[in-house]
Amino acid sequence: MFKNHIKIAWRSLKMDRMFSVLNILGLSIGLTIAILLFSFITFEKSYDTQYKNNKDIYRVLVNTTGDAFDKEIMATAPAAVAPALKSELPTVKHAARMLQHSFGETAFIKANNSNFLEKRLFWCDQELFSIFETEFVKGNAASALSRPNTVVLSVSAAKKYFGEQDPMGKTIKVDDKTELEVTGVYVDYAKNSTIDANLIASFNTTYFYKEPSWGNSSFETYVQLKKNTSKSSLENQIQQIIDKNIDKEGQWYTLSLQPLDKVHLYSKEYTNSYTSRSGNISEIKNLSFLALLILLIACVNYMNLMTARSQKRAKDVGINKTLGASSKNLIARFYAETGLLTLIALCIGVLLSVAIIPVFNTLTDSNLEFSFLLKPDFILGMFLVWLITTLVAGSYPAFYLSGFSPSSILKPANRMVGNSVIRKALVVLQFTASVVLIVGVLVVYQQLEFMKNKDLGYTPQNVVAVSTAAIKTYNNKHALAEEVKRVSSVLEVGLAQGFPGMEVSGRTIHKNDQDENGKGIQTNVSDASVLDVLQLKLLAGKKLPNLKQEGDTLVDVVLNKKAIDYLGYTPEEAIGKKVDMQLGDGATIIGVVDDFNFESLHKPVGAYAFHNNNYESKSYLLVRFNSVSVTNTMQQLEAAYAKVSPDSSFDYTFLDKNMEQLYAQDRKIAKVGLLFCLLAIFVACLGLFGLAAFTAEQRKKEIGVRKVLGASVLGITQMLSADFLKLVIVSLLVAFPVAYILMQKWLQEFAYRIDIGWLVFFIAGMCAVIIALITVSFQAIKAATANPIKSLRTE
Repeated sequence: MFKNHIKIAWRSLKMDRMFSVLNILGLSIGLTIAILLFSFITFEKSYDTQYKNNKDIYRVLVNTTGDAFDKEIMATAPAAVAPALKSELPTVKHAARMLQHSFGETAFIKANNSNFLEKRLFWCDQELFSIFETEFVKGNAASALSRPNTVVLSVSAAKKYFGEQDPMGKTIKVDDKTELEVTGVYVDYAKNSTIDANLIASFNTTYFYKEPSWGNSSFETYVQLKKNTSKSSLENQIQQIIDKNIDKEGQWYTLSLQPLDKVHLYSKEYTNSYTSRSGNISEIKNLSFLALLILLIACVNYMNLMTARSQKRAKDVGINKTLGASSKNLIARFYAETGLLTLIALCIGVLLSVAIIPVFNTLTDSNLEFSFLLKPDFILGMFLVWLITTLVAGSYPAFYLSGFSPSSILKPANRMVGNSVIRKALVVLQFTASVVLIVGVLVVYQQLEFMKNKDLGYTPQNVVAVSTAAIKTYNNKHALAEEVKRVSSVLEVGLAQGFPGMEVSGRTIHKNDQDENGKGIQTNVSDASVLDVLQLKLLAGKKLPNLKQEGDTLVDVVLNKKAIDYLGYTPEEAIGKKVDMQLGDGATIIGVVDDFNFESLHKPVGAYAFHNNNYESKSYLLVRFNSVSVTNTMQQLEAAYAKVSPDSSFDYTFLDKNMEQLYAQDRKIAKVGLLFCLLAIFVACLGLFGLAAFTAEQRKKEIGVRKVLGASVLGITQMLSADFLKLVIVSLLVAFPVAYILMQKWLQEFAYRIDIGWLVFFIAGMCAVIIALITVSFQAIKAATANPIKSLRTE
């Protein structure tokens, strides 16, 4: 019986090739999207599952208290936390700290008489390799970092720095200061690992190992607990350790534990995370919804196209029932046809997915591989997708067509009435989903354009930040600034700790002695000319002085208006006032600049300060240049750098490009949304095409009569199109409020956002109407130009 069903299904597919091609095309597109998105989702959820003890591994989080940091959660903890937890809590099996080089800055590496730039150098405790099993191809994981001034390299880093030579025992020099001996080579961490270091140096080399602090929260800290340890109970014990080491009035944070399986997807709102592979659970949920939505649209499209053939299939069903076929047999037959068609579509979908993976990886900045499609979990998932798609897509045709009685076939128009509402509702559903996607894409692109053109309060264009981390002394840095000033295209030059778009030093500013909590503030040690380089607007006072005498303990501070507002001053009143912001007792406000967006527009403007306390290093030379010849300017800057620091690489960042990176995730959403929106509309049009064909088939005698009575092709086309236009208008009425609510929720993630105007809905509505009319007109014109004699000859 099953074999017969398959034969009949195959014969049916071959009999009406146009509808078969449309069905396969629609389902193939839907399944391709579903395969890619579900593969991406599965990959994202697989992060860190390769570690044997992943259920017992936790990251230590810092939860700030009071108003100082606006209730932040930091992914980094103070350096004193790891050793305290290991020594005082018997349920903590291992604890390790990770510090990205210079708190996230590029490292200058000299190895094998060559200079390199390295962004993934970490200073870590030896126990990191006990927590995260790391396969060593050279050296011993248990002792490789036990001594100071040692480093282990990934296989790819070893090849980069030493080629085919054996790196063991050789030395590398970091920032032209610290020499490290290579004591091991490890296999590169998997692409679905949160740990993504290329070089790991011994933490006991650093100052922070010798003088661990409970205040500086800059160290990503992982612990492995003994089996069956209660997380909540341990967190209570951790609080006791904090109480023991920090006075109550000095406690500005509490500590909590984040399970390793939550680190990748549930850390978007956390600050200071060092990994370059952060995910977002909201994105996973949105993509899951999108995959299901497009798959549903494809299934609905199949239902519409199948029922559009109902007139041709009705007599076949009637004859089979007259000869004794039961509804159960017919349902099995129609499901066999759907299953065969879905299987063909699934095979095409898998092949398309394999072909599209490189493009998809580029579009989404992901790391899917072809081998992922061969894993048992994926194959099982594809079987479930095939089964569910077959059951859903085949349900309506199977039960609708098998329900025909032989007598109803003689009056098919009567049969049409009860089911037309369902088919029209399915088309409305398809176009509603498509219009929601259109509105979503338009809003995302409008928001991105708004952020691109918004006045940030400073001018990042034509400014480059040259790293000076490898230059040892301030005199040499000053010499570099003087060299750069000689370049004809250079307009302004200034040394600074950092620049807008990057983290600098986090401190707390207090109104007075009674203000215990204070407010978090970013502080940036800089030269006087940095304000001119950034083109900040000075509201009151003056810039930082050009020179500061050695031994001068007074600190000059230029605050932004946000900080002044917190202190309760006007810009003019603030000048000359002392300020408590952890820069010493002599910190004095000498200037006030207007607010500027030094972070992403996802966040409101915070408090910011430029100062001249020489305790911190000026790691960047900020250069404003004219844009006549950027390439020539950069070549001259590199030559100037080589004069001052010939033994290190030239590393630079354009400020406007750096700001763009803050919105990489939003641009990715826009690209993915646009692509899938277009595909969803295409699939929805196939469904509309099917309903148009169905209607034309049902009304062919009416159309024939109208033509005989003198109706024009235009009049008949308008008559048929008007019915579908009504469906599109209904879908607009449903889609607009849904889209508005969803996109308003998305816009809440931005502190600075657009207002969704009527133009977005007008454009989306016009797109839907035009696309629908083009789709329907093809079938309408075809029906209107048909020979009426053929449709009326049976009457």
